[in-house]
Amino acid sequence: MPVRPRSGTRKATLHERREAASALAITALSFIASEPERLGRFLALTGIGPESLRSAARHPGFLAGVLDHLASDDQLLREFAEQNEFDPEQVMKARELLSGESP
Repeated sequence: MPVRPRSGTRKATLHERREAASALAITALSFIASEPERLGRFLALTGIGPESLRSAARHPGFLAGVLDHLASDDQLLREFAEQNEFDPEQVMKARELLSGESP
């Protein structure tokens, strides 16, 4: 989900880019949660309970972890990207932003 400048050629601020990255990660979490098998695997790997997902989703570190999970499975990443019309590279860029690896 690229952030588009609001007017002219102004570049998106870091805050705007992080908000877009968070939105992408929340979309990824919804994608994972939309299928019980995918959600079960995610919960088992992360050790988080389903009752904690909403509160965890408020934290950039957790959202970066959602994108890590997605990126760790090429088929899952491709399904997500195709279904949501994202370039898989956007997932990696969003992950870097949320984990603090990118300015």
